[in-house]
Amino acid sequence: MTQNGRDSRRLVADRRPAPGGTPSKKPRKPAVKKRKTSARPPRKGGIISRFFGFIFGLIWGFGWRVSMIVALLVGAGVLYYYASLPNVSALVDGRAKGSVTLMDRDGKVFAWRGEQFGGMITASTVSPYLRDAVIATEDRRFYLHPGVDPIGVASAVKINLSEGRGPLSGHGGSTITQQTAKLLCLGNPYDPTTGQTEADYEADCRVSTLWRKITEATYALAMEAKYSKDEILTIYLNRAFLGAGTRGFEAAAQRYFGKSAAQVNPAEAAMLAGLLKAPTRYAPTNNLERSQQRANIIVGLMEDQGYLTPAQANTARSNPAQLSDAAEAKAGGYFADWVMSDGPDYFTRNTTEDVLIKTTLDQRIQTAAEDAMKYIFENKVKEGSKAQAAIIVMSADGAVRAMVGGRKTKVSGVFNRATTAKRQTGSAFKPFVYAAALELGHHYNSTVVDEPYTLDIPGSGPWSPENYTRKHYGQVTLEYALANSLNVPAVKVSEAVGRDNVRQIASDFGIQSDLAAGPALALGASEATLIEVVGAYAGILNGGSSVKPYGLTELTLMGDDTPLMDADGGIGERVIREEAARELIYMMSKVVSEGSGQRARLPDREAAGKTGTTSAARDAWFVGFTADYVAGVWMGYDDNTPLSGVTGGGLPAEIWHEVMVRVHEGLPPRPLPMLRPAPAAQAPVTTQRQVPRAPQQNSDPLGQALSDVLNSLFGGGRN
Repeated sequence: MTQNGRDSRRLVADRRPAPGGTPSKKPRKPAVKKRKTSARPPRKGGIISRFFGFIFGLIWGFGWRVSMIVALLVGAGVLYYYASLPNVSALVDGRAKGSVTLMDRDGKVFAWRGEQFGGMITASTVSPYLRDAVIATEDRRFYLHPGVDPIGVASAVKINLSEGRGPLSGHGGSTITQQTAKLLCLGNPYDPTTGQTEADYEADCRVSTLWRKITEATYALAMEAKYSKDEILTIYLNRAFLGAGTRGFEAAAQRYFGKSAAQVNPAEAAMLAGLLKAPTRYAPTNNLERSQQRANIIVGLMEDQGYLTPAQANTARSNPAQLSDAAEAKAGGYFADWVMSDGPDYFTRNTTEDVLIKTTLDQRIQTAAEDAMKYIFENKVKEGSKAQAAIIVMSADGAVRAMVGGRKTKVSGVFNRATTAKRQTGSAFKPFVYAAALELGHHYNSTVVDEPYTLDIPGSGPWSPENYTRKHYGQVTLEYALANSLNVPAVKVSEAVGRDNVRQIASDFGIQSDLAAGPALALGASEATLIEVVGAYAGILNGGSSVKPYGLTELTLMGDDTPLMDADGGIGERVIREEAARELIYMMSKVVSEGSGQRARLPDREAAGKTGTTSAARDAWFVGFTADYVAGVWMGYDDNTPLSGVTGGGLPAEIWHEVMVRVHEGLPPRPLPMLRPAPAAQAPVTTQRQVPRAPQQNSDPLGQALSDVLNSLFGGGRN
């Protein structure tokens, strides 16, 4: 039993003594139970670590999923482009148009038009110097990357940002494979049926946006999967634009150096590779010195990367690349443009084929014409003058041998004053007036009275032509009137034989421009181009038959032997009798030997021609011929500003003289095919046949007051 109050002592049995021992006097203290604690003390900032860990995990989870999606999309894009890529041979010629190669009369190439493609070259057949120069310049890691070079991209971005541009502006870090993808426009060929111009198409292909870069990289990866490195390089070498209308390094090597891309030396290879940065700016035909400086940079890159030894690099620097004779000459730019514009459009300006055109150009004569113009303007024209000039030299059958369309001669695609500018002819038209009289039976020694003369022009009133000297010379022969370029006799003869006859003869000789209807027709009030007038004079020289000026003699497709076209020009129908032509040549010879064109006189051979100066001296002409060639010179301002102190018998005659002296160097003199009257018969006598007087109106005060005004309106011709 227990007591009512509980005993607080624990009821435990006495500890038994250990066997053989005595019981302990002191009981053992009960063990104290320890509190369980963590193995490590809590770290500071645990919440922050868990937060960043969560963010990292979120980003990682999102990132690898997005990366997987991007990888799948890129892979799908690569597979898509891979399946669409054709064989390499189908990609080497990327031109939308064909080319035209022009050859002179001796079969030498002198000009190129359109997009030139010299034929397919490969990475293995091209000069190793050229292959190495392209890689050293454009993509030194070409054989190491898979089409996209992250190192190159990172370097380009860094440079762009350091120069204050956007990451994708300026340096692109593109590999050769990516550049080839851009040249292929990611497999989208030009389609003219869409209405988009070729320039717009190429601009679209060069757009540099982030999405475009991604697509371009995808296409590049597909190319790397489809083609070998050398095949990619082959496409690039054939499609790159290299200035002066050349596509591919073979065309460029032929254009600039007159040799194959397989034959270029280190200096030439460096110059060609240097064009890739800016083809037009660095084209050696635009600025050879600048192109050579750029080539020296490329030589340095090739040396640094081990493609050239120091000795080879020094040789390349000491002997920079030079243009071929044909490229340096830039011969016949105006002539080539004229042939291109005069030929059929589908074989010239818009040809899709590669065309070879043989022409009438004589490069020796072309050089003579250019040198003559340069000599006169440097020595006899005021420095800073903006006056222009044009020259044409042709044979009597209309074959154009030289053409200069302006003072700048090493040009192409510019305004051609020889074939396009229509200007008043002035007294250079008068031979056609006298041709009409001779054809109707008058002769060189027929007479006409030079006296004050007035015509009543319906709707305009009285008109009185004046001679340049403001004097009158009484009864004169037609020979004298033409030699001294008298205006009154020319108008009287025109009125006597009939303006319609004069217009018809001028038109039949090749003056195709609209001819004036009034009496000022005789004084050259009509406009014509230089090539029309020179062609008409060629008709006089050849005995009175018309000619059609021409420059094309044969057109063939490159590689074919059968011509598709022959010469479209030459001698045509007879205009005046041969006897009349011979008399007219004799009369025109007097212009040079005794009359207004004496500055054109040649030292060793006969020449004939006619001066021409229009109202207020806005145009000055000299057109003439020897037994071998016809040449014409026009001089004036493009904006019709009057010339200062210049007449047709002045600077134009001097230019003509300088041209013809150079043209006839080494040629034996030949007599003109003209009438040669007995000396006694040349003096004018009153018994000679006189051209009937045309109706003449009495002068009155009103007519005299209007005379000067009407003279300027109708272009009262001067010598």
